[in-house]
Amino acid sequence: MKAIITTVGQDQVGIIAGVSNYLAKQHINILDVSQTIMDGFFTMMMLVDLAEDADFAALTEDLSQLGQELGVDINIRNEKVYAAMHELSGGLD
Repeated sequence: MKAIITTVGQDQVGIIAGVSNYLAKQHINILDVSQTIMDGFFTMMMLVDLAEDADFAALTEDLSQLGQELGVDINIRNEKVYAAMHELSGGLD
């Protein structure tokens, strides 16, 4: 299953390392990543591939806890949520 992880917070050293190290320990593959700094705020989106039987609730909780440790907000959503939103908007960009 594919999912999208978003990370937002005050820019600081170690955010990418913290998130990617957690994902590696969970055997979650990063398919694509985009990150930027906007007026001192770090923003990152990751497209990840995880097992179909992955415990999504546990991942959500773990990433939320990791975000607290790193001082950022981390969320994970099934890619299908974003695909459905795109369809509802008529595919307008």
